[in-house]
Amino acid sequence: MAERKSALKRAPERPRLDELLARAKTVVVSDELLREQRASFVYGNAPKGSRITKESARRAVDSIRITPTTDDGSPGA
Repeated sequence: MAERKSALKRAPERPRLDELLARAKTVVVSDELLREQRASFVYGNAPKGSRITKESARRAVDSIRITPTTDDGSPGA
């Protein structure tokens, strides 16, 4: 059988990627931008032929209710 190369080797150095990741960690996302990203996700994942529009996705995002959680991840009050 042919000898295979190990898949478990260190990734090559990527200083530009490291720089971009460090910068991304400092970005503060506004509530409006987060809302628009959520709407885009909803719209982009809608089944083909559905009647979901970008506007209906925006309305759906506005009605999302998020349950608060405690530090251990369990539902909060």
